[in-house]
Formats: sequence, structure tokens, C-alpha cells
Amino acid sequence: MIDEFAKDHLHGRLRRDRKALLWKLDGLSEYDARRPLTATGTNLLGLVKHVATVEARYFGEVFDRPSPEPLPQWQDSNGSDLWATEDETLDQITGFYRRTGEHSDATITELSLDAPGHVPWWPEPYADTNLFAIMVHVLGESIRHAGHADILREGLDGRTGLRAEYEKQIDEEARAAYCAKIEQAARSAAPIKA
Repeated sequence: MIDEFAKDHLHGRLRRDRKALLWKLDGLSEYDARRPLTATGTNLLGLVKHVATVEARYFGEVFDRPSPEPLPQWQDSNGSDLWATEDETLDQITGFYRRTGEHSDATITELSLDAPGHVPWWPEPYADTNLFAIMVHVLGESIRHAGHADILREGLDGRTGLRAEYEKQIDEEARAAYCAKIEQAARSAAPIKA
């Protein structure tokens, strides 16, 4: 009984976070979706591509259910799973993510939580694992990168939130007052020395 509850709960969270990550691309141009937004080049479309590749590897190869789509080499030295090339469109990458999600969902649905898997890129003695451990691992990756996407999107146009139905109109005046309050608290806590 608890196994099915745990599996359903983890799977539901993974599905929720997939939607949230895709929503962060909503309404963006090809340029804004893919341009580097940090000093290390992190970008929204690259996060989606990366998470899709992670899911494809973990819910595919680990359980001998390889992705039906070609994947880049694991942790390719050029970091190509973290950014979109000029030949890859937003629609192509989001389509890849959706199809990967369907493939992952099939693996999760068809296997039990204790189904054995093998992660060849993990060191021993951790390489032999099970579906439960992989679900927790991939959910952690998805949540981490969805959080990155939250911050990147807020930096682009101020949009925040987990889902479209909870999004509120941006009140620039209230937001500026809130940030000023936090700035004042920071300055009071650690005065700037001249």
C-alpha cells in the first residue's frame, strides 16, 4: 500500500515540475528562451534540454529501456545538453521534453518501486539501484532546475510562480517597496564601510 502511495506521489510531483519548467518558457521569443542569463551561460531552454536528457538517461538506460530518440553523449565535454544550438528550435526541445516525459512515465508505470536498475556513470557500490532511488534522484534534479528557471524568468520579465493559474499581475510599485525594505534590512545588519 505505501509503495503505491509513494510511487504515485513522487510521479505526481515529477509531472507537476515538468509543467512548471515548461511554463517558464511561455511567451518567450527564441532569443530570450536560449540566451545566456548567468556568467556560466545558464539559459531557460538549455535547462529544459538538460532535464529532458537526464530523464531519458535515468528512466531509459538505467532500466534497459533506452530512449527511442538519439541522445548526446553523457556529460559531453562541450556541455551541449545545457544549451540549444542554432539548429534546435524551442518547439523541438520542448517536444523532446514532452516525449521523454511520456517515455519516463511508461517506465514508472510499468515497473515496481523496487525494480532493479544500473547506473553505469555512478561509482560502485551505488551503481546498482532501484526505481525508487531513481525517482527521488530525478525529482531532485527537476526541482533544482525548475528553481533555476524561476529565477531566470523573474530576471527576464519579472514573472514568477509555479503555474499560470496562480500568476498575479506584477505590481511594480509594491515590488520596489518590498525590495527596498529588504535592502534596508541588509544594510542595517551589515553596514557598508566607506
